Amino acid sequence: MRYDKEHTRELIFPIGGIGTGSVGFAGNGMLKDWEIFNRPAKGSLNGCSHLALRMKTADGVRVKILNGDQEKDLMGQYGTHYDYDGYGYGPNSSTMAGYDHFSEWSFTGEFPMSELALSDPGFPAEVTVAAWNPMIPNDSENSSIPAAFFDLSVTNTGDVPADLTVAFTLRNPFPVSKNTLLPEGNGVFLKNAGVPEDSTDYGDLTLTAEGASVRCVADWYRGGWHDGAATYWREINSRAGLQPRSYGSNGAYDTCTVSAERHAEAGETVTFRFLMTWNVPNNYNYWNPLKDEAGKDIGWKNWYATRWADSRASNAYASGKRNELKARTLKFKEALFATTADPAVLDAASSTLSVLHTPTVLRLEDGSFYGWEGCREVDGSCEGSCTHVWNYAYALCYLFPDLERSMRDLDFKYNLQKSGAMRFRLTLPVGREGGWPMPCVDGQMGGVIKLYRDWKLCGDTEWLRKNWPAAKRSLEFAWSPENPLGWDADKDGVLEGRQHHTLDMELFGPSSWLQSLYMAALSAGAEMASFLGETASADEYRSLVEKASEWTENHLFNGSYYVQKLDLSDYAILDRYADAMSSLNSEDVRGTYWNPEVNELKYQIGEGCEIDQCLGEWHAVLSGLPPVFDPAHLNSALDAVMKNNYRASFRGFTNPWRNFILNDESGTMMCAYPEGARKPAIPVPYCEETMHGFEYAFAGLLLAKGHRADALKVVRGVRDRYDGRKRNPYNEIECGNNYARSMASFALLMIDSGFFFDLPNRTIGFDPQPDLLGTDFTSFWSLDGAWGTVRVRPDLSTEIRVLEGALRVSRIRVPYMPAPEAVLVNGEPVIYSFEDGMLVIDVNLSTKGAVDIRILRALV
Repeated sequence: MRYDKEHTRELIFPIGGIGTGSVGFAGNGMLKDWEIFNRPAKGSLNGCSHLALRMKTADGVRVKILNGDQEKDLMGQYGTHYDYDGYGYGPNSSTMAGYDHFSEWSFTGEFPMSELALSDPGFPAEVTVAAWNPMIPNDSENSSIPAAFFDLSVTNTGDVPADLTVAFTLRNPFPVSKNTLLPEGNGVFLKNAGVPEDSTDYGDLTLTAEGASVRCVADWYRGGWHDGAATYWREINSRAGLQPRSYGSNGAYDTCTVSAERHAEAGETVTFRFLMTWNVPNNYNYWNPLKDEAGKDIGWKNWYATRWADSRASNAYASGKRNELKARTLKFKEALFATTADPAVLDAASSTLSVLHTPTVLRLEDGSFYGWEGCREVDGSCEGSCTHVWNYAYALCYLFPDLERSMRDLDFKYNLQKSGAMRFRLTLPVGREGGWPMPCVDGQMGGVIKLYRDWKLCGDTEWLRKNWPAAKRSLEFAWSPENPLGWDADKDGVLEGRQHHTLDMELFGPSSWLQSLYMAALSAGAEMASFLGETASADEYRSLVEKASEWTENHLFNGSYYVQKLDLSDYAILDRYADAMSSLNSEDVRGTYWNPEVNELKYQIGEGCEIDQCLGEWHAVLSGLPPVFDPAHLNSALDAVMKNNYRASFRGFTNPWRNFILNDESGTMMCAYPEGARKPAIPVPYCEETMHGFEYAFAGLLLAKGHRADALKVVRGVRDRYDGRKRNPYNEIECGNNYARSMASFALLMIDSGFFFDLPNRTIGFDPQPDLLGTDFTSFWSLDGAWGTVRVRPDLSTEIRVLEGALRVSRIRVPYMPAPEAVLVNGEPVIYSFEDGMLVIDVNLSTKGAVDIRILRALV
C-alpha cells in the first residue's frame, strides 16, 4: 500500500465523512475530485486550491508547492470543452503543475489514513502530509463529519535555521463568493453569497490552521487573466511574505490563503495542522426531480446539516475533538492492519472502505443510509440502495450496524408492495411513489438474510419484531398467488418462473445461484420465526429447505459444478409469463428474450459454470446459517470455477462487455463454458467480464472451505489491477466509480477468523480457518456496540480485546479449543464453565467497557 511516483498516476484517495461527499487527495498531492456538492465530480479542480511550503533563511526565500510531478494528461484532459483548457492545452494551470514542486514523492494509504512523503535533492526540507477523516466503528456521528484533516511534518534538512511557513490556498467554488475572516483570526469562512441559504445551490466552506502564528489572506488580488495567482506567487516568494487582503464585498470565485509559521533549527522537525470543512446542506433528486406546486424541488437536508449549522460549526466541533478523533481513528486503523492476513486481502478489505467516503453514499435527513451502486463522472450511477448490489457489501454491517439497519428499515417500509413483491430501488425523496415495480429474486431474498444477520449483530429483538411482518411477506411472495412471476408457484422449494437478478435480466429456469439465496433466506426466515414463537412458519420454511436441497443436488449438480436447468428452445415459457407481467413491466418479453435466428432463449446461464453458483453458501457462512450445499459437491464446484473461470492471463481472450481486465492481468470471469457445455448463442449478460465484488465473494467462499491458495490468487488478481499506475486503488469500478459491491472484500477478514455473532443469545465466537491454528493469528472484529481484536496463540490460548464499546455477551464460542486452564478478564480470574467449545463466564462484561479477555490453555 505504498505507491512510488509512476504508481501514483491514477491514485486519488477520498477524504470526507460518511454521506458528506469528499475531496480527493491525489497520489502526487493535488487536491482534485471536489465531490462535496451532493453529486460526483470526477476530474474536477477547485481553482488553485493547494498546499505550499515557504522556507526563509538568512540567504533568501524558497517556495515549493507540496506536490510531486504531474504524471497524467500532459496533453490536457478530454471532455472539458472550455477555451484554453482541455485536450490540446496541456494540464490545467489549476493543477499547479507549472509551479516549483518536489521531484521525489511516495504515497502510503492505509485507509482511513493517508500520507504523502515529499523530498527534493535541491531543497533543504522533507515533508509528510497526512490527510484523513475520522472513521471509528460504531460511531456514525463522528464518522460523518464533512471535513478533511491535514497534518504536516516538515524537517529542516539544511545546516542553517529556517522560518517555515505552510500555506493552504482554497478557492471559493461559487460564482458569487464572499470570503470572511473568522473572528478568532485562525481562518476564513467562504460562502455562496448569490443564493438564499435554503437553495440547493447554497454552500459554504471553512478553512482553519492551528497555532499562534496564523496569517490569513481572505482574498487574492482580484484581476483578470492570472493576476491573482501571479500576485500570490510574487508575495509568497518575497521576504515580507503574503500580505493581508480582504475586500469585504462579494466577488466571483475568490481565493483565500491560510498559513502558519514555525521556526526550525537545522535538523529539527516541526508540525502544522489544517482543517477544511464544508456545508452544502440542501439535497434533492437531481436525476429525476420531484417538484411542488410552485415548481420548486422537493428535497431534504443532508444529515450533517441537521447536526452542524454550517461549516464554521462543524469546523469548531472537529477542531475541539481533533486529538480524540485522530487517536480513535488510528486505533481502528492499527487494529485493522494488525490482522494476520495476506497483504492483498488487507489491501482489498481496507481500500474498498473508501466507498463510504465518496458520493456513492448519502445520509438522509434523519440519518438513514442511502447508497448509489457507484458514481458516474458527474452524477450517481444506478439509484436506490439497490438491494441486489448492496447484498454483497459486508463492511457497513460490521463497522456501522446502525446505518446498515437503517437500510433495512427503509427497504421494508417503502419498497414492500401489497403483493409482497419488493422494489429493489428506493426512490427519493423517501415515500415517493413510483419506481420500477419489478421484484428481484436475489435482492428480495438477500433482504431476508440481511435482516437475520443484522439482528444477530445487534441483538435488538424489538427491531426484528418491527420488520419481521414485512420480511415474512417478502419471503412468502415466492409462492404467493399474487406473484405473477411464478418463482415457487407450486411451493416445492424450487425457484422457477421469471427471475430478475443483479445481471440485469431474467432467468427462466432453476439455477443454483438464485436457488441458494432462496434456501438461505428460508433458513434465515425459519430461525427468526422460531425465535418469535411462529413455530408453524418455521417448520414450513425448514420443510421447503429440505425439499429444495434434495432437488438442487439431484437436478442442478452435473458431476462437476452446478448449472441452470432449462430447455433453451422452449419458447412457450415466455408465453407463460409475458401477459401476466403487464402490471409490473411493459417490456416485450417475447421480443426481448427470444432469438429467432437460432430459435433459442437469450440471457440464460444454461450449462455454464457461473462464478456465483454457490453465493447463498457465502451468505450462510457469514451470517451463521446452516450450510446450503452438499460439501463434496460444493468443493467440486469451487474447483470447477477455478479451473474454468480463473485465468492467469487474459491475453488472447475476447470480451465484448465492459473491460475491467486486459492483457496479462489475471482474474475470474463471470461465466465460463467448459468443453462439452452448450453455450447459448447469446448467454447471460456480462458473461466474459470480471467484476470485483463477485470475485471477492467467490474468494471468500474458497477461503471458508479451505482453498486458501486459490482464494489468494483471486484476490491478488483483483488488487494487482489497482496498482496506482493502471487504476486507482481507492476506486474499484463496475457500473461506475467507487462501486459498492467491492465491499464484499471486507468479509474475507471475518471468514478467516471464523467470527461468530449471536447477540440475541449474548454470544460471540471465533473459529479461525484450520490452516491458521498453531500460528500466532490476530484479527479485527466488530459488531453493534463494541469492536476490537482477537489473538489466537500457537498453543490456542485466546485473547479477545474490546478496544471500544461494551461487549454484551456471557458466552464465547471457541470450538478449536480444549478446556482452558483459566479465564481472565482484565487480568482477574473469573468463574466459568466450558463444554463442547462454548465458554460461559460469570461476569457482566457489558459494564466493563473496554476489556481484555484471556482464555488460557495453561497458567503462566
